[in-house]
Amino acid sequence: MSHGVAARELYEALARHDGAEPYETVVVQWLDRAQGGYRAWLATAAEDGSWWTQNATEPGGRELVWELYALHRVSDLLLLPFQPPADQPGSSDPRPLLSEREYLDLFTSLGMTPVADGDAFDPFLHEIAEVEQADDPHAPIEITELLWPGLMLGRLLFSRAGVRIRAGVEIARRGVADRSPLYWTFRRRHRPTVDLSQGWGRNSQWRTDFRLDYRTPTGDRLNAAADHPIDGSADLHPDHPGNLSPEERLLTPGERRTLLRHRCLLRRPEAADALAGSPAWEQDLMPFDWRLPDCES
Repeated sequence: MSHGVAARELYEALARHDGAEPYETVVVQWLDRAQGGYRAWLATAAEDGSWWTQNATEPGGRELVWELYALHRVSDLLLLPFQPPADQPGSSDPRPLLSEREYLDLFTSLGMTPVADGDAFDPFLHEIAEVEQADDPHAPIEITELLWPGLMLGRLLFSRAGVRIRAGVEIARRGVADRSPLYWTFRRRHRPTVDLSQGWGRNSQWRTDFRLDYRTPTGDRLNAAADHPIDGSADLHPDHPGNLSPEERLLTPGERRTLLRHRCLLRRPEAADALAGSPAWEQDLMPFDWRLPDCES
């Protein structure tokens, strides 16, 4: 479905831009063409998860999920300067493209709203970017700083806010919660990421599904696309864990739920020694069709 504008076009223009004022010279011009039909098209995915069930197999539905993914890649690129530095010596700092205000102006112009500020950590709304270890090993997660804003598209989560936290080592371990692979994510400055675009060609990588998380009056629906009958979907019921790989089965039910909710692990797995026999196990996990059982959704 064509609306005369595409997020991939914006991503590639920003990635190659080396002049001044990318907001005025790239973003504003793109936004001028993205009003009206494009914004209304995005809004069709905003209200609740029933949209996926009704439109998953329709061409327009597939294209919209791919377009949301491409738009999220724009966000990933723009947020790099807001993130902690990489641990590797000699890594260069990313060049800021937009200020926080310009970043918010871009996405609010497309109908999104910033995540409301709040004192309590919420894995639906917050991504752990850096951990400060509390003295009490069981201290709960506490937000100490907001590093970048989060965005909602109606009830659909578009991107989580990045936060620095303080927590006990038994709750969120520094070096794991903030440095282990982040799934459903294309790029981060300070940690590895895993998404289904990786390893595909220049064009094929853009046909990657955006993860659909909805906050509804009756509860959160995580990875709502997995609610649609898809071969290989894994219900994370503790007694009937579905179609999981041997490495995924080595994670405890609680660890699998943590990974689905936080998009990463928060602590070293209990079976870390057994998993060490597969050195690439973190990159080989495939949680992209995982879903919570109906009683927990």
